[in-house]
Amino acid sequence: MPTIRPSADLRNSYNEISEFCHIYSEPVYITKNGRGDLAVLSIEAYEKLCGKYELYRLLYEGLEAEKDGHVRQYREAMTDIRNSLDV
Repeated sequence: MPTIRPSADLRNSYNEISEFCHIYSEPVYITKNGRGDLAVLSIEAYEKLCGKYELYRLLYEGLEAEKDGHVRQYREAMTDIRNSLDV
């Protein structure tokens, strides 16, 4: 179940919200006038989320390249990489 707090808690209970985010690695949803406004995460959880997003983007890019026929054999690609490192 999501943790939902009013915006006033950012000012009045910041340490409690911060501790929750660090312990549980889950967002705290902040409301303003009874409506969703923000999601607060620890830096660690945010970076992990961004890393997953980047991985999914790269996987999608690779799948699209394969679908479009823009692929090479592994050995050919590795040979090119090794040759570029020898320069």
